[in-house]
Amino acid sequence: MSENTAIPMTLSPAAERMRRHRQRRRKGLRSVWVDIRESEIDELIRRGHLANTDRDDRYAVRRALHHFFDLSLVPPLHATKKAL
Repeated sequence: MSENTAIPMTLSPAAERMRRHRQRRRKGLRSVWVDIRESEIDELIRRGHLANTDRDDRYAVRRALHHFFDLSLVPPLHATKKAL
C-alpha cells in the first residue's frame, strides 16, 4: 500500500454545520426559521404553489415558499442588469 493513501476525514457535527453555512453564504443564501400560519399554507395551496396533500411536508412547504418568492420578489434578470 502507498504511503500517500488519503485517509477520509470525518467532520464533527459543528464543523459540518459551519461548512454548510459557508456554502450557503457563497451561494448568496441565508438560513432563517419562520413560523407559518395555516392560513398562509392555505393561500399557497390556493395559488397553486403547494399541493393540498403536501401541506404537512415541511420540505414541500419550503419549496412552495421559494417558488412564491421567486415569482413575487426577485426582479427579472434583465432589470437587475440595467440597474447596475
